[in-house]
Formats: sequence, C-alpha cells, structure tokens
Amino acid sequence: MKLHIGNLSPSTTESELKELITPFGAASSVEIVKDRDGLSKGFGFAEFADDAQARAVITGLDGKEIGGKTVKIGEARPRKNDNPRAARF
Repeated sequence: MKLHIGNLSPSTTESELKELITPFGAASSVEIVKDRDGLSKGFGFAEFADDAQARAVITGLDGKEIGGKTVKIGEARPRKNDNPRAARF
C-alpha cells in the first residue's frame, strides 16, 4: 500500500520521515516530492509491502504535529497518468 503524507514542514528530510514511520511499520520506500530547485513541495509518499503496517502509520501519525505542522496521512490515489485506459484513443 502506498501512503500520501501531506502538510510536511519544508525542512523535513526523507531520513527524518522514515525515522517517524519506522515505529509503526517498515516502509519499502520513502520519498519527499521536490520542485525543480530541489525544495520540498510539502508532501511525500511511503510504500509498504504489508497493508497492516501502512494502516498502523495512518492511525499513529495522521493529525499529529510534526515539525510545527499537522500532517495528513492517507492511502495514495493513483495519478491520472497511471490509468491505462486514459491513454487509449
């Protein structure tokens, strides 16, 4: 399961995010989305092989204050470009 983690402080690093998640579950990948200049866009993603661990992260961290901001965590939705039917003509 892939989680969307929103409202992150711009100073939060991927290693800090992984450290916050680890007590709830082992993420197979953690990414903070950055703009062209390499600055955080304030959100990121974490992917888990085990859905139960992903749900534990949602339960444990959603709505918590991290770095002075209240984070929002939920299941990531597929991007519009990820829909194979959208590319058909």
